Amino acid sequence: MSDWRTYVRKVEPYVPGEQPKEKNVIKLNTNENPYPPSPRVAEALMEFDYDELRRYPDPESTILLDALAETYHVDKNQIFVGVGSDDVLAMSFMTFFNSPKPIIFPDITYSFYDVWADEFRIPYETKPLKEDFRIDVDDYLVENGGIVLPNPNAPTGLAEGLEVYERIIRSNPDSVVIIDEAYVDFGAESVFPLIEKYDNLLVVQTFSKSRCMAGSRIGYAFGNPELIRCLNDVKYSFNSYTMDRITQKLGTAMLMDPEYFEHTVQSIIETREWTKQELQKLGFTFGDSKANFIFAKHESVYAEEIFKALKEAKIYVRYFKKPRIDNYLRISIGTRKEMETLVLFLQEYLSR
Repeated sequence: MSDWRTYVRKVEPYVPGEQPKEKNVIKLNTNENPYPPSPRVAEALMEFDYDELRRYPDPESTILLDALAETYHVDKNQIFVGVGSDDVLAMSFMTFFNSPKPIIFPDITYSFYDVWADEFRIPYETKPLKEDFRIDVDDYLVENGGIVLPNPNAPTGLAEGLEVYERIIRSNPDSVVIIDEAYVDFGAESVFPLIEKYDNLLVVQTFSKSRCMAGSRIGYAFGNPELIRCLNDVKYSFNSYTMDRITQKLGTAMLMDPEYFEHTVQSIIETREWTKQELQKLGFTFGDSKANFIFAKHESVYAEEIFKALKEAKIYVRYFKKPRIDNYLRISIGTRKEMETLVLFLQEYLSR
């Protein structure tokens, strides 16, 4: 038998949320935005000249970089763009985490972090969240090869105060600290202003959540120009043309409509707070989510049972069969109508 299998790189892959093929479902399992992108995105798509697709895209994504720089009032040499924040984070792991010292991140967090660490042969340690799912700052004031922290965390939805993140960044001047802010626009305080103060800080954000464009795959990062240059060096060594022409134009169009962005974000926040109140009435408990989802458990009915019942009713939420969180459901915030349907089902199911 051939021995080629001996040299295959073996990893335990990340498992994304289920993408049901059937129609007429309520999909609250992958934290997508329930609203379409801005009408300006639709206009840009209609105006796109398909003849452009025969040519390679701009490797620097100049129009998108310029739009991001204008939106966030920074120089474009402080911005890196990638194909979704997963791409940005993976590139960041490859670029900055090459020390023999372990990188550190929470034990309950985005489950892609340990996948990348394993794939790139990066030593790592996970630090246990406290009983209330908060981080223990002292865990991150130790020798390390890098730090990754989400703000707010997923799947818990909890955010720490800005002073917590700053203390960790300040205390680790010899390590790159990545703050993953995929959900920050839904109520958390961004560490973005700190990039002018600390040269070891990389702040990663995405169009997939608050900007309604998970299907286009746009991620970006802010940091000092040297960090960004290092990221680009790795990116261009890996693939020079990572973002296609259509995506660059559609992302730029989305940034040109800040009023739409603010309106949809506020709608999600209002629906989230309404849903919290209704779930509490039904016996659910949860932390104060600052994301576009709620991480909840019921006082008497096991999470997996509720998950299966919801799925039978064509309402999809996320269930993680993992230690410490196997009695919780992560419920994405949909439209008000979708959340009303969810609450009505739960009222009937839990009263049986």
